[in-house]
Amino acid sequence: MAQPALKVENLETGYGEVQILWGINLEVPVGNLTTILGANGAGKTTLLRAITGILPVWKGKVTFQGEDITRLSPHERATKGLIMIPEGRMIFPEMTVLENLEMGAFNKKARTNLKKNMEHAIALFPRLEERLSQRAGTLSGGEQQMLAIARGLMADPQVLIFDEPSLGLAPKLVIEVFETIQKLKEEGITMLLVEQNAHLSLAITDYAYVLAEGKVAMEGRGEELEESEEVKKAYLGV
Repeated sequence: MAQPALKVENLETGYGEVQILWGINLEVPVGNLTTILGANGAGKTTLLRAITGILPVWKGKVTFQGEDITRLSPHERATKGLIMIPEGRMIFPEMTVLENLEMGAFNKKARTNLKKNMEHAIALFPRLEERLSQRAGTLSGGEQQMLAIARGLMADPQVLIFDEPSLGLAPKLVIEVFETIQKLKEEGITMLLVEQNAHLSLAITDYAYVLAEGKVAMEGRGEELEESEEVKKAYLGV
């Protein structure tokens, strides 16, 4: 079996003396979309912070493309291609759309492929092309989310991590975001998605993990979890 792009083994961490995650195990296979579901406070964001190096790992291990990255800084992980599109978009509002996109190409490999990646981003989001010289802060919420995804793609990601991409968006824009993620999946981009919208996530994901109280409560293929009575009750409002 091929090694996963990203692997988390027996991970434990928290804040101060408060432990949030208890022995998390998960894998993100190359070319797959893997989803993490869970209610507020389940530990989803804490897990992403540990994976990306923002939060130190107390116990356990994070492996990226076969390399132990548990002690690497967030910058070192990002340079290797572990790229997160953060919750709340976090674009640079005073800079233009073009400048935001160029900021995404911060590592050497991405700078080499800048033209190709820019063309890819613009093809995915034609609306951004019309607004390249516009200040990013003047874009609508949906356009800002498009820009955040496009900027992530500019970094030449080996694994692209989404933290709650549909948060705060109108229903029509939520559908657009998920259509974009589906397109990226069809292109073979390896992705890890953390999302509150279980219904849309499970419809397109290859494999999902359900977190509850800092542990993996359930896991399985997207369609299996969509049919699960527990998941329906907890997340799909059935």
